[in-house]
Amino acid sequence: MGGDTLTLDVPAEGGARYWMTGLNPAAKLLAALAIAIGLIPAVDAVTGGLVLFVVLLTVPFSGVDRRTLMLLGGPFLLMGLSSGTVNYLYGEQGLEGAVGAAVRLLAIALPGLLAAITSDPTEMSDGLVQRLKVPERPAMGVLAALRLIPLLADQWRTITLARRARGLEAGYNPFNVVRLFFGRLFALLVRSIRTGTLLATAMDARAFGTGPRTHARISYWRRADTLLLVGTGALLIGAYALSARLGTLVLLFS
Repeated sequence: MGGDTLTLDVPAEGGARYWMTGLNPAAKLLAALAIAIGLIPAVDAVTGGLVLFVVLLTVPFSGVDRRTLMLLGGPFLLMGLSSGTVNYLYGEQGLEGAVGAAVRLLAIALPGLLAAITSDPTEMSDGLVQRLKVPERPAMGVLAALRLIPLLADQWRTITLARRARGLEAGYNPFNVVRLFFGRLFALLVRSIRTGTLLATAMDARAFGTGPRTHARISYWRRADTLLLVGTGALLIGAYALSARLGTLVLLFS
């Protein structure tokens, strides 16, 4: 693969460090979806913790550096901590329930994040259409959204620098920080709507959605993709079995 992924520049001979980028995006998406659905019933810390531990072991083979992972995973980490805090303060299971909620959220979010970072947007779209038989309209929407994420990040940076040049600084006032943040967020929303309108017009002019389309590239399904799904299923079964054996398994509706 070339350097066409969402956030990664993958060298031609990446080796084991970039193993995950060579998998079919459809397989990675299915694996992340299976983990998300499979962990919904389990609210204990052991089941989600084991899944999260194994997923973390695959990070060195994704090609994602620590800075990128922390930058993109920071919001999910914050969500996990806040979910754990709320469950600790108002839940009935105390610290155990809080840890379980935080770990389960992170175990659900991290596989999806890795699938998005390590997948080329065009290959993701091809995999959705050719392998998962997703209709072309939503698949093209996914492709457009993934392509626009870096653009929105650049626009956020531009808006921040432009407002700073005009003297709109929060200083040490926390209320000004919140007020200026939502102001920048509204400006980004306006820009994203304009960008989306231009993109929709351009796609309309190129006859997207008017009939069946051909594919420039074939989305190949390899043995490693099948092994990934088998391994995901085995991981979920093993996590539930271990938790049940230890007597820590707590189901959502039990």
